[in-house]
Amino acid sequence: MSNSLLKIPNGPVWPLGPTVVITPGTPVNIMSLVDPNSVNAPETLTSTLSYEYTIRAQQIVFQAYRAGASAKLQTNTGYIYVVMKNTTGNGGTTDIGIVVATLQTGTTFTLTSSSLNRNVFNPYEFYIDADNASDGAMVTLIMQ
Repeated sequence: MSNSLLKIPNGPVWPLGPTVVITPGTPVNIMSLVDPNSVNAPETLTSTLSYEYTIRAQQIVFQAYRAGASAKLQTNTGYIYVVMKNTTGNGGTTDIGIVVATLQTGTTFTLTSSSLNRNVFNPYEFYIDADNASDGAMVTLIMQ
């Protein structure tokens, strides 16, 4: 049975599914399953947007588990890294200037902001990297 893929940008909760790192050192955008071509990213020309409003999250929850056999979650074999979109460095785990959080297998990290439209997050700015291929994270947006 295949996994569900929800496209509910108005939330209030939006599970993005399993973000899997194929090649360690090459970060994967957390929106890669729901918007693989980043059509709705704010930096994309507005004429191509399919959603009425820019996607923004009040919280982003990262769970350091990978998708396993039979659609069950499994623990990763190494660390998971939440990184920002790099602009000048190498990117990934080798560019420690963009690392937001380092997660041991089976742990959860929640990136939170103020409520009432302050300090919301653009999910297209966040990526997952890993020490090992096929490791990843389950990511959920709590929408503003």
